[in-house]
Amino acid sequence: MLDSLLNTVAVSLSALLSVPTAVYAAECAAAAFSRKGERRAPEARPAVAVVVPAHNEEDGISRTLSTIWPQLREGDRLVVVADNCDDRTALLAREAGAEVIERHDAARRGKGYALDAGIAGLANAPPPVVILVDADCRVGPDAVDLLARQALASGRPVQARYLMTAPADASLGQTVAAFAFLVKNRVRPLGLDALGLPCQLTGSGMAFPWELLRSAPLANAHLVEDMKLGLDLARAGHAPCFCDEALVTSRFPASEKGTRTQRQRWESGHLAMGRVALGALLETATYRNPAYLAMILDVIVPPLSLLCLLLGLALVAGAALAAGGASLASLILAAINLFLLVAASMLAWSAFGRTVLPARALAAVPVYALGKIGLYPRLILGRTRSGWIRTDRSGSDDR
Repeated sequence: MLDSLLNTVAVSLSALLSVPTAVYAAECAAAAFSRKGERRAPEARPAVAVVVPAHNEEDGISRTLSTIWPQLREGDRLVVVADNCDDRTALLAREAGAEVIERHDAARRGKGYALDAGIAGLANAPPPVVILVDADCRVGPDAVDLLARQALASGRPVQARYLMTAPADASLGQTVAAFAFLVKNRVRPLGLDALGLPCQLTGSGMAFPWELLRSAPLANAHLVEDMKLGLDLARAGHAPCFCDEALVTSRFPASEKGTRTQRQRWESGHLAMGRVALGALLETATYRNPAYLAMILDVIVPPLSLLCLLLGLALVAGAALAAGGASLASLILAAINLFLLVAASMLAWSAFGRTVLPARALAAVPVYALGKIGLYPRLILGRTRSGWIRTDRSGSDDR
């Protein structure tokens, strides 16, 4: 009786894991085999307001603004929201020529509240398009034009290709993390776009028609407020689309501690949204909105390391049960899932990741995943800290 129960549990686990695995594999395959030409944009570029939320970013705010200013035209605005800052962020932003909104509210802290204040500051003279850029990012050439034009043409939110780069002397762990970020923020959105589906908002380089953003629920302290905003808009019928041609970059912290803290924050927020997504799958209304359903299915794909660990656990469990005389069903299903994960990841690496993760570093991927075994139980069961969480950038040369 116990063996039968354990076998049923193992088969059920592998079957459940088949859903996020299949979604991940489909996204990677669609991206790798897509042959899209350059997107044709309308000639007219609307006026824009670029809003930069910032919390104690004196070390990098000037450089960030210097990558935005050359792309602005007459009638455009550049607004920095200095949120609960106790450094020179506001002063440096003003010296760089930006409009500055200073916000001090210890009880309501976080990027979402900063964005809400920035949008409120634009309400008296609203622009056709608003672009949101984090204060530690660099905006690639023509990105403002590309995002603004696509937002105007589509009437939808638009997400740029937002990537993290590793330091020149990056450790293997940081290199693997950069590849995982590339898969999440470029490969999978590109795959969804190739399939004619919407993508998630990933935090920086996001453009919105004013009419969509002015009433959006921005004021919150969620760790992944961008993902939450994208799902909220998709549920209301305004699913985001991807603009691979517009590039926005940031740099991983030079220290292992900073990288680890940053990754934990993102993954904790992702897992919290994953629980929300699972609940949405039980709602009938979700299935009446195909774009929203596609985004929900994308959200339930857990962080790559966690998915790898879960599939490995399912494989070991299936092998142990099969060795004890149980059905081979769970072992076969687990093996298929793991094969799909590895094949899709290698396809993504071959098509997009060779310069980010050298071939000699591929062996570090399983080690990187195993090193996080102790992290995920804490993230899944523990309390999630909200609000601004300052990443340790000690030793970084990204000043």
